[in-house]
Amino acid sequence: MAAFDYLALDGNGKKSSGTIEADSARSARQLLRAKGLMPVEVEVAAEATRKQGLFSSPGLSVKELALFTRQLATLLRSGLPLEESLSAIANQSRNNRVRGIVLSIRARILEGNSLAQALGSYPRAFPKLYLATVEAGEHSGFLDSVLDRLADYTEKQQAFRQKVLLALIYPLVLVFVCILVVTGLMVFVVPDVIEVFTGTGQVLPLPTQILVGMSDFIANWGWLVPLVIAALAGVFSLLYKKPGFRVRVHHKLLDMPVIGWLARGTQSARYVSTLAILTGSSVPLVEAMGIANGVTSNDYLKGKLTEAQRHVREGGSLRKALEDAGYFPPMMVYMIASGESSGSLDEMLARAAESQEQDLESAVSAFVSLFEPAMLLVMAAIVLFIVMAIMLPIMGMNQMVG
Repeated sequence: MAAFDYLALDGNGKKSSGTIEADSARSARQLLRAKGLMPVEVEVAAEATRKQGLFSSPGLSVKELALFTRQLATLLRSGLPLEESLSAIANQSRNNRVRGIVLSIRARILEGNSLAQALGSYPRAFPKLYLATVEAGEHSGFLDSVLDRLADYTEKQQAFRQKVLLALIYPLVLVFVCILVVTGLMVFVVPDVIEVFTGTGQVLPLPTQILVGMSDFIANWGWLVPLVIAALAGVFSLLYKKPGFRVRVHHKLLDMPVIGWLARGTQSARYVSTLAILTGSSVPLVEAMGIANGVTSNDYLKGKLTEAQRHVREGGSLRKALEDAGYFPPMMVYMIASGESSGSLDEMLARAAESQEQDLESAVSAFVSLFEPAMLLVMAAIVLFIVMAIMLPIMGMNQMVG
């Protein structure tokens, strides 16, 4: 059987699309008619994907990828053949997009392709790391074990991302409310209050003058602020597309005090954890370094890691190569050196990556927990300044009356 993407109309003329398994396009149309649908387009799913290309092919979220990987690993470990495992996953899925991808992959496997080749039909759904690891698992004969590792990796990514996003929701809402409240005070409240004092001819204190200036600017020119920000963002986006400018930005980012530490930690943990998965799946070290370099998002660090790969290809040690790159934590480099000397590099790579990820998780959690009280203090300071700027003229008037 093959998978077919279809577009059909129901009895009310409403469009319906999805994926269906059939022996041929004709059989697919017959099955659709049996369901009360009028087929408009029926096309082999794999062929449709090839026509779509890289940028328009459907993708999977991190959560969907983790679930698919875990389900496939579990079914294969239980002894179910690959094509039956994929069929079970497709039948289990309630998402038509995911179901279509899985059925298309199954169809390509039935045509004689390997799992890695079938997954390669969906470059937006399965990254290079994923494909290389699956291919290594197929060659070594331990596909279920390799998929278990990949499932752990993707689930850990999803859990960390979800934890950070959930932790940031309240502080971000707080920032948004703070901006709205201050803007409302500046535009609608402060001008009316200050007008009482300016009408008396009283010399306003410096904080009040600053408040008046800020209020006038926001009331008269505040609408320009988002336009200027949008223009600057557009210019930066255009410049960022140029490789030279992007490399300089990434270099500066790595050298920044706090953000740089987080960036270095994130990139090094991602690189080393990728190396651990690949080397543990029997991928040669030099090839694994090239694939791991591809999942690194910092272009400046990519250049350094390309030099490190060349150093290892020429016979150098991984420890020395990463040490010369200059952006890997000393403890991580030490653990890698220990793994090289003891012959357990893949195990020590995994430990080093796990240790770095734990440090990052603790740092991000601490940062998020501090962000909320910091924003409360900032809001309190702003409100205090506004109250003080309003109260000082009132106190001055009372003294004059006294």
